[in-house]
Amino acid sequence: MTPLGYEQIWQAMPNPGIVLNGDDIVADLNGAAEHFLAMSRRSLVGRSLVQRAGEDSRISDVIRRVRAGAQALSEYNVEFSWPEAPLRMADVFATPLEEGTILILIHPRANAEAMGRQMTSRDAARSVVGMASMLAHEIKNPLAGISGAAQLLEMSLSEEDSELTELIRNEADRIGNLVKRVEEFGDFGLARRRPVNIHDVLDRAAKSAKAGFADHVRFVEDYDPSLPPTMSDPDQLIQVFMNLLKNAAEATPEVGGVIMLKTAYRAGVKVRTPRGQTESLPLQISISDNGTGVPEDLKSHIFEPFVTSKAKGSGLGLALVSKIVADHGGVISCDSSPGFTMFRMLMPVASAGDISRFEDDQEDAA
Repeated sequence: MTPLGYEQIWQAMPNPGIVLNGDDIVADLNGAAEHFLAMSRRSLVGRSLVQRAGEDSRISDVIRRVRAGAQALSEYNVEFSWPEAPLRMADVFATPLEEGTILILIHPRANAEAMGRQMTSRDAARSVVGMASMLAHEIKNPLAGISGAAQLLEMSLSEEDSELTELIRNEADRIGNLVKRVEEFGDFGLARRRPVNIHDVLDRAAKSAKAGFADHVRFVEDYDPSLPPTMSDPDQLIQVFMNLLKNAAEATPEVGGVIMLKTAYRAGVKVRTPRGQTESLPLQISISDNGTGVPEDLKSHIFEPFVTSKAKGSGLGLALVSKIVADHGGVISCDSSPGFTMFRMLMPVASAGDISRFEDDQEDAA
């Protein structure tokens, strides 16, 4: 077996890493750092990290202290913030290397906290599944009876009195529509799971969005062409992406609205579940926009059922997104500040065994 080279190990690191030269210019960074900082390698290499972060920033202070003679320095709850990206919190480890260079390793705090919240929301969304079945059975049938009875009464009443029966029917229809929305949480099952190219699904969703609710938005795509497939139900993933794109389009300004679709492969990205299991989720899909952002008081609850900032929203859309992603073995998180919101999905790769079983099932069906 050929030994792994420095570049392979550097890029495979799950934690963001930055190397500064003797003038505090960014000499190198790995893929995880690009993702964390929401900036490309081309945008950062050759530029001063101190100027980018600000002379008074804590990261600049860490760099100065290492330059002053500290052999290794750890700093906690450090803010990373600039106009192109949301505020991120991280623990930072910095140490001098040879010839005046400095290595900075970043341990993001927001990611772990967001994943923990999303895992909790996963259970909340699942609890709505049981409620959906109960509502469908216990409410829909008597509701149809109420609406039918009101319609029969309306035929024998005066025009003035019929206004009341019309009100009854309208309210019954409104409740029925709400029940239909809740029914969407019913247990979909994943009988139609198959190896899926994420880009094919994203393209389908983006084309539909551009032709309808997002016709005022400029789309920017940054895809990793080497992304392997994931096992999923493409129709359910379409529903996830359409929901996220609709939210993004509604948040962006009528003039100058931008939605960015980005995919990447992050080797080594793993998430520990509440049951103590470790899931490898190297496929990253992000949908970001330059809209108004998520209200501060909703950020921690954005994936919970019935949480919404929309005047006429039901608060079920993102909870449904969370449930579908969870049913596919993935997780989703949200970073938001005024002028920038990013929803980030982490998904598993389809294993060789999964693909083989799917192909065998297709042959048997034929």
